[in-house]
Amino acid sequence: MNTVRRAAAALAAVAAVLGTGAAGQASAAPSPTPSTGKLPAGLYGTKDPTYDGVWRQSLAFLAQRATGYQPADQAVEWLLGQQCADGAFPSYRADAAKPCDAKTMRDTNATAVAVQALAAVRRQSAAPEKADRAVKAGTDWLKSVQNEDGGWGYGAGGASDANSTSVVVGALAATGTRPTAFTSAGGRTPYDALLAFALPCTDKEGPGAFAYQPDKAGKLFANADATAAATLAGLGKSMVATKASPDQAPACTDLSKPTSERAALNGASYLAKALAKTHHLVQPPMPGAADTAEQPDFGNTADAVVALSAAGASKQALPALEWLEKNSGAWAKESGPAAYAQLVLAARATETDPREFGSIDLVEQLNAAGPAPKSPDTSASSTTGDDDEDSGFDVWWIIGIGTVVGVGIGFLVSGRRK
Repeated sequence: MNTVRRAAAALAAVAAVLGTGAAGQASAAPSPTPSTGKLPAGLYGTKDPTYDGVWRQSLAFLAQRATGYQPADQAVEWLLGQQCADGAFPSYRADAAKPCDAKTMRDTNATAVAVQALAAVRRQSAAPEKADRAVKAGTDWLKSVQNEDGGWGYGAGGASDANSTSVVVGALAATGTRPTAFTSAGGRTPYDALLAFALPCTDKEGPGAFAYQPDKAGKLFANADATAAATLAGLGKSMVATKASPDQAPACTDLSKPTSERAALNGASYLAKALAKTHHLVQPPMPGAADTAEQPDFGNTADAVVALSAAGASKQALPALEWLEKNSGAWAKESGPAAYAQLVLAARATETDPREFGSIDLVEQLNAAGPAPKSPDTSASSTTGDDDEDSGFDVWWIIGIGTVVGVGIGFLVSGRRK
């Protein structure tokens, strides 16, 4: 979940690296509305929001609620204003007064993360009924563009990928909707789609990992970004997941009949091994880049920390979190609010104080990136947000966790609290 990974331009670059057909789909789709230069009031961050305006705003909301703050009404109103009449959200539209049309690129990732964010802030917003309607409309739109295989691509009608499908599952988690009940016309669920991206434990290059998409020949290649996202989704959790207990090192096990829970734990096993040596993930050079050296991937390392903690592997996640505490300051300052939000959520997932993240107060930096939020809710823990937004989802998930225990893992998935 890089800060702008879900933008159309970033998707095209990823597709070029992976050799998939997604680049063609992205280039053929309508482009996000370009920024006019002057940023609107209420928006977080100072950089061009063309590809990540809704994304970074939504992540900021989730991180603020996770630390007890309520976003300013002006900021919530801006996000609500980005929604199209059909319920979808684009990556960004500069003129929200102009209705969305056929040229407006609806973005499943932006829609799903906005649904999560609005579900988290609606209770304390100035217009809770309006937020409720936006959440329902967004969820309904996601249902309307679900692919036959049960998953989602970046744009409506695009081939399903692990990342897009996972962020939609996170939206379902935030709204108390069972992914198994969110079926395509052919009766396929989001988990059916995710399992199609899971590599077996016998794979030599990426045992237990998830691929972003199959390549043109149908072969799967391990992708750490997709694995972090799909691990959370397979556990029925969103990006605000917290530490699960008991803590236990993840192992990779192939079942004769794969399950999403087992695939998620296999994904955690892959992430633990990927982080074991350097304590951070790496990103390959962009196509055509002069510098061909691999660089640390701060955003996906933060996501891997959340995924491991949610899978009951916080011990394996802590070295990566400590590496982020020492090394992520310059990256977060350059990247902006979404990066600070990712680090806040990683700290929260490991029960680390985000106000003392190395030498940085992540909460202060995030809050300073947009309209001043409302003061923390002193009646609730500062490391949780609204505690009843998605409780319905947890109830059925805890009941079903016997499936995981049945395969000898011994994990108990903790309830999520926003």
